[in-house]
Amino acid sequence: MDGTAESWIQWAEGSLLANTIRQSTWMYPSLEIIHIIGIAMLVGAALMFDLRLLGFSKTLSVSELGDHLLTWSRRGLWLIFPSGILLFFTNAEALSADPVFWAKMTLLLFGGSNALFFHRRVHRSQSGWDKNIPAPALAKVNACISILVWMGVIICGRLLAY
Repeated sequence: MDGTAESWIQWAEGSLLANTIRQSTWMYPSLEIIHIIGIAMLVGAALMFDLRLLGFSKTLSVSELGDHLLTWSRRGLWLIFPSGILLFFTNAEALSADPVFWAKMTLLLFGGSNALFFHRRVHRSQSGWDKNIPAPALAKVNACISILVWMGVIICGRLLAY
């Protein structure tokens, strides 16, 4: 890690905000709760959609289900992103040196890329398999990758707590 990143990490952990969160009885646990609720919203919605792509609940329209669940995923992100940054600030030096943290960040990047690929490429052909027709193989592969990646993110997140 170069001097700039190192000094930024030291600044984050030593900031008034990080110290306030660490010293508060309720702030850190509240941030964890918000983070976990956001994860449940994001990953729960993604899992339900992925299961539909894999052939469950074929009578549900992929487009309607996707529109409904994407709203909840976005709401989950609005909880995850700021709470995750604040949780990172409270222990920035240790987390930045932890390979599990970097595995989680890599999986998050991969999960986002997988979702972007789905929406930009696979989803375009969805009108041909929207309801009662099996999703194409690429959509099913995308769904399997999504499930594995989000499980990995959750596992890494839990391992960081120990």
